[in-house]
Amino acid sequence: MSSGSYAAAGVDIAAGDRAVELMKSKVARSRRPEVLDDASGFAGLFDVSALLRFRRPLLATSTDGVGTKVMLAQRMDKHDTIGIDLVGMVVDDLVVCGAEPLFMTDYIACGKVVPERIAEIVGGVAEGCRLAGCALIGGETAEHPGAMGPDEYDLAGAGTGAVEADRLLGPHLVRPGDLVLGMASSGVHSNGYSLVRHVLRTADLDLDATLPELSRSLGEELLEPTRIYSQDCLALLDAVPVHAFAHITGGGLCANLSRSLPGTADALLTRSAWTPPPIFEALATRGRIPQPDMDQTFNLGIGMCAILPAAEVTNALALLASRGLPAYILGEVASGTGQARYV
Repeated sequence: MSSGSYAAAGVDIAAGDRAVELMKSKVARSRRPEVLDDASGFAGLFDVSALLRFRRPLLATSTDGVGTKVMLAQRMDKHDTIGIDLVGMVVDDLVVCGAEPLFMTDYIACGKVVPERIAEIVGGVAEGCRLAGCALIGGETAEHPGAMGPDEYDLAGAGTGAVEADRLLGPHLVRPGDLVLGMASSGVHSNGYSLVRHVLRTADLDLDATLPELSRSLGEELLEPTRIYSQDCLALLDAVPVHAFAHITGGGLCANLSRSLPGTADALLTRSAWTPPPIFEALATRGRIPQPDMDQTFNLGIGMCAILPAAEVTNALALLASRGLPAYILGEVASGTGQARYV
């Protein structure tokens, strides 16, 4: 190997090619009928004639990453679910406006391409897309030796969806008297992991620790992938007149729910409406985290909210239950100034 070669600089093109071969079968599982093959592989193709079924289609787009949760995946050497987190963060932002996710692309930056590890990461992205009903139509893996350690990586993604213009959801539809429905999270999801890692350090907790309130190791609990709600939300839209959704991510329940309220209404929430999963109490207790910080950092067991007419809530709860998704009536909408708050 020449001392002046790309390989000598730390970039292994052959490893990148092998990673692509390893991930092909996994990506294929996310395919939709509208996906076309680009022989060059430089771009992903999607047949937009599928939008002819819309009267006035609006395209929706979203981009996001996974944050410092990737650091826990690296410490545990478990890489097959972090891609599901990525998809959840992207597609569940899209569905908030009522959009059906159509396709995604991903980007992975790493210190060293380990083909098997990259294939695991992308396999998770593909699985997330399958769960969301969208296609993974392209992506990029970049090797950054010197900028990142050999076992370090980060990932991001972008998604595109479509919604009928006259079915666009949002604050403009929300009215006093509506009820707020909360859909259960699978755990911490993908927000607040800088605080999680702070708790691990200050409380001297190992990821393989078994805490009495948890049924598995702390690391396994923290790596539980983000629940993907897009198909549940779309099914709900087909069944009942939803006025708005709110994806509960960074900022917590009240901050995200407030984004889906008009300036003339408040959401009045009751804490006793649901019980947060044990992982949140474990973090709060061992990290000595005050309740306001818990509220502003974590989803606390609610990953998505729907705001809908009170008369439709029974049907909505029954539909979500039939899909295996626990949901709770969190509170009601009343006249106000555009804030969600506990009462």
